[in-house]
Amino acid sequence: MIKATNLKKSYDSLNVLSDINLTIQAGQVYGLIGRSGAGKSTLLRCINGLESYDSGSLTVDGIEVNSLSDKEAREFKREIGMIFQQFSLLNRLSVYENIALPMKCWNYKKKHIDKRIKELVEMVGIPDKLYARPNELSGGQKQRVAIARALSMDPKILLCDEATSALDPNTAKSIITLLNEINNQLGITIVVVTHQMSVLRSACEEISIMENGLIVESGPVETVFLNQSRALSNLIGNKDLIFPKSGVNLKVLLSRETAEKTIVTQMSRELDADFMILGGETERYRNSVLGSLIINIPVESFAKITNYMDCHHVVWKNIEDEINTSNELEEDKRV
Repeated sequence: MIKATNLKKSYDSLNVLSDINLTIQAGQVYGLIGRSGAGKSTLLRCINGLESYDSGSLTVDGIEVNSLSDKEAREFKREIGMIFQQFSLLNRLSVYENIALPMKCWNYKKKHIDKRIKELVEMVGIPDKLYARPNELSGGQKQRVAIARALSMDPKILLCDEATSALDPNTAKSIITLLNEINNQLGITIVVVTHQMSVLRSACEEISIMENGLIVESGPVETVFLNQSRALSNLIGNKDLIFPKSGVNLKVLLSRETAEKTIVTQMSRELDADFMILGGETERYRNSVLGSLIINIPVESFAKITNYMDCHHVVWKNIEDEINTSNELEEDKRV
């Protein structure tokens, strides 16, 4: 569906996108994450043709985006909807009129517009707000209107640029649930730009991490979080925990398979090894629930415990290595 190959984009001497290689399958929910200025939103605007790119290839349904004439670009953009952090609704228009706007621009018949709007407000859960104005709506309701408007032309792709960043956590969660329902119901491809980890976990099937205009890691969302790569650690940092002065501190990452086998208690019994549990959490992903534990083990038990986890395909990280990596990255930034 969407394929970028060696894509480059710059503003004067500033490289915004450098050798971007990316494939997003039709019907997929794909996440782009990174710090501010990483190039996420620029990549999104290249996908829908709002920004041109300097070199490389970017195809959507086999169409090279940069090669389109003005007329072709207009037809192309019709197939792509977009929602933003600040909703971009017209305050002087009602919900009905805001949703109708794209269809009016394309001279759709009034009967079709009316039918489509009523279908969409039902889909996004605001049928009772049809004639309200934006200043009468909550943030979540405004974003639902924006989603309905973005879907009004029956697009194949929906681009979401920080669509939940201005919302409280519960409202953001409800919007993500709605987007998942729309994806399941319509089979529409959704590309999500966000800095919110909860959005990535609950919405996306695959993600790419961007740094300084580069894609530094890509893969299924569960795999990326389980691997706890340097790129991810650089992005999310490390939680402040108070560690014992003795022993070795490990982060044990539990997939659905290992969690179901109660691998930690099983390991303690079979190895006759004691350890302290310093912390833990579970995270809900789109299709699964994964967890992690922070444990402290005696130095003399390090080899047998880590060997046991390796044999049982349990992912683990040495906390000290993670902290050192994080410190190195911070030092690099200061330099």
